Amino acid sequence: MGQAQQAPGPGVRGRGKRGNPTPKAGRNLPAAIVVGLGMLLAVLAGLLLLPLGFVLIVTAFAVFGVWEIFRALEAAGTRLPIVPVLTGTVAMPVAAYFGGLESLLFAMLASSVAVLLWRSLEGAAGSARGIFAGVFTMAWVPFLISFAVLPLHTTAGLAPVGLWPGGVVPPGAWQVALLLLLVVSNDTFGYLVGAFLGKHPMAPKISPKKTWEGFAGSIGGAMVIGVLGSILLLGRPWWLGAVLAVGMVAAATAGDLAESMVKRELGIKDMSSILPGHGGVMDRLDSIVFASPVAFILFAAAGA
Repeated sequence: MGQAQQAPGPGVRGRGKRGNPTPKAGRNLPAAIVVGLGMLLAVLAGLLLLPLGFVLIVTAFAVFGVWEIFRALEAAGTRLPIVPVLTGTVAMPVAAYFGGLESLLFAMLASSVAVLLWRSLEGAAGSARGIFAGVFTMAWVPFLISFAVLPLHTTAGLAPVGLWPGGVVPPGAWQVALLLLLVVSNDTFGYLVGAFLGKHPMAPKISPKKTWEGFAGSIGGAMVIGVLGSILLLGRPWWLGAVLAVGMVAAATAGDLAESMVKRELGIKDMSSILPGHGGVMDRLDSIVFASPVAFILFAAAGA
């Protein structure tokens, strides 16, 4: 998620001014902690108790993220066809849950065709740019985040609209839970280590505050969570958790840098200010949209 592994600006190692909850490392920590924990608990509750609720939460996050991108692009002079884009955004997680990978791919293809036709009917001026922006936005947010729903597909028939039968959570749900915990650990440990020890920027032209020290903190923290989660949640060997940790941190960091490049190109700091202490929804989704397909591939390769 968006601001993990960030090093402090000048003087960050000292305490902030009295009465100012925002440290110089860049976040309003009390607000960030409350909002972050609230979102995590809501998502995990839906995932482990009411699976369709989890799908709806994922869909809602995707819709908000797409809307933020739409507003940012519009301010920069690019108008994407929002109606077919939002329709595809809603369709993809639902298709992944009830139909699996094939349905997700079909939903992405059909949504792309709908964007093409819709924008073509609006006129030629700026159509190529609008079509590209629409397809890119759908591929970036709803398509990638729907991979977090795919592990639940094989058990969707067990609880199409209600609780897991007998209160037994299937392995696919635990896989998604571990994915979420690893992304959160990447953000948390990277931020803490980077804020106090960060000195060497990873990509100064893209994200000046992201450091190699923070990245190392993310790897170390995620390793602990991954190994424990693999053993306790999945009942799998410890090394699977270690592999997942490295994969999730690499993917989450790539997602963070990718969003930073987009924001830098658009000349904005945050996608919005809807989440106190965090910025916009996309500033929270940037890591998980890249991590979700990587986790899906790693679990499939490991036969989990």
